Amino acid sequence: MGDEYLAVAMLWLFVFIYSVAASIDFGTGFWSMFYAKRRHTKATKIANRFLSPSWKITNVFIVLLVVALITFFPGATFTLGAVLLIPGSIVLLLLAIRSAFMVYSYAASKHRVQLSYVSGITGILIPGFLISVLPITQGGFIAVNASGEQLLLGKLLSSFSFYAFAGFGIASTLFLSSLLLADYSRAADDDDAYNTYRFDAIITGPISLLMAFLVLLTMDFEANWLLENLLFYRSWLLLSVCFFLIGYGSLFIKRNAKIGMPRLAVIAIVFQYLFASYAYGNAHLPYIVYPNVTIESGFTHPAMFKALFITYIVGFSILLPGFIYFWRLFMTDKRYVKQED
Repeated sequence: MGDEYLAVAMLWLFVFIYSVAASIDFGTGFWSMFYAKRRHTKATKIANRFLSPSWKITNVFIVLLVVALITFFPGATFTLGAVLLIPGSIVLLLLAIRSAFMVYSYAASKHRVQLSYVSGITGILIPGFLISVLPITQGGFIAVNASGEQLLLGKLLSSFSFYAFAGFGIASTLFLSSLLLADYSRAADDDDAYNTYRFDAIITGPISLLMAFLVLLTMDFEANWLLENLLFYRSWLLLSVCFFLIGYGSLFIKRNAKIGMPRLAVIAIVFQYLFASYAYGNAHLPYIVYPNVTIESGFTHPAMFKALFITYIVGFSILLPGFIYFWRLFMTDKRYVKQED
């Protein structure tokens, strides 16, 4: 395996971790808003309890992702910076607004409901804009002229793939977050919140799968080269569907007089997205931005790569135990999970 493939594998790992963690984080903000005024359920309290420490950790990975992209593939930075200026700026603005209002929501308790609307609305908008990077990199939306690359924004906004990807991102965000919150509610022994989020997962699961098939359908018209490459990895896609069926089916398993195994559902669905993203990532290679930038043309100097790769490995090996400890403590410490609100 060449150095550029090691670099893109590490970059893909950061993308996958952030996409799963951010989807859960953003979706939790939406569910907190959605159930804010429904007094018959404690779903909002469960969502806020989960959201309180998790959103701070999630932002670490987007920093790792951006830094890794710039350092490993500096040749792609100019193109991505030019074509992603508008969607990237929108995402950064929404992230800044969301983070600021989430901080103030704990200091200004009397405005907490209004501030939850900011968290909920941005929690839906951000995934939609973030995933718009994918159709842009698939080709057809970039014009090359004397001044360089330019995003054809009007063409992008009028394309089916943009809305298919946005729908998939939003549906996946709601599905993943409802599954995790169902598991968290089970750990907190809150049957009311568990039943609420289990029902949400049952509804949003098939929608996310349907949107995934819609994405593949739009590829046939707007990125046929990518769809043809994906056919070589159809076994991974089928494996992804199998894990979806396992995860979704586990919501209906009856065990110890309780319906559903949310922990199994979360693990299976994460593997579903892992296999699907692996197939998509391999099918996209060797292009970072089709057909302008490949991993070879955008790659950094080999000597620089070795130094960076070792640095990332050492840094990640230091951070990973801390993240694992945080997660175990966060999900199993009964003093926090079952605290009285």
